Amino acid sequence: MREQGLIGYEGPMAVFVALGAFLMTLAGGWTAQRVTDRRHLVLGLAGGLMLGVVGLDLLPEALEAAGTEVFGVPAALLLFVAGFLLAHLVERLLAGRQAAHGGEERDARVPEVGLTAAAAMVGHSAMDGVAIGAAFQVGGGMGTAVALAVIAHDFADGFNTYTITSLYGNARRRALAMLFADAAAPVVGAASTLFFTIPEKLLGAYLGFFGGALLYLAAAEILPEAHHEHPARSTLLCTVAGVAFIWLVVGIAD
Repeated sequence: MREQGLIGYEGPMAVFVALGAFLMTLAGGWTAQRVTDRRHLVLGLAGGLMLGVVGLDLLPEALEAAGTEVFGVPAALLLFVAGFLLAHLVERLLAGRQAAHGGEERDARVPEVGLTAAAAMVGHSAMDGVAIGAAFQVGGGMGTAVALAVIAHDFADGFNTYTITSLYGNARRRALAMLFADAAAPVVGAASTLFFTIPEKLLGAYLGFFGGALLYLAAAEILPEAHHEHPARSTLLCTVAGVAFIWLVVGIAD
């Protein structure tokens, strides 16, 4: 059983360390908005980062945390599929509503989808902060290891949050607002662990669900858009580089 004194001492440290995630997220968003003349490369990289985060980080953690099965299938995988289907359903419903109001091109982007996806990224970043705080409750060494992993992949989070919001036709100010919300979320999440902890199985269920939604956005929206006008080898290389970067981060964290 953990000692109360340790929690009280390490809690503020978790919030301080989460500031690194804040800065790294802003750095990712700044990078995304500075390379608008190479939009296809940005989208290719974003798709690779998202694919890497889902396949190499979120899904393995979800399977480990939510170990229960439902009719022979891990609960995390069921929620993964549910997240994918819900993302598809939401996009279709919003696109249908926009078409019903007329005047839009068939392939026009729906701003609400981008905002919804970015809001999901903010929620995920808040859970990253919770993970940092919970790890520091276990001990300083564990907290440092988790914090380094979160800080490293929060560059991808900031990059993806700005890119997704902008891709769906939202104004730059909205994209920046979602970016700052995403940057602040880990700090808020870490601070929340001063007052409560999250059950491991619930965390695993959330990671599986979020991973499915994120995979849908990467596979059905980001990557097709990246190759639509620029089916270049460099775009594919950026996607591979994004996956490889997440693999490197996960390997270092382990």
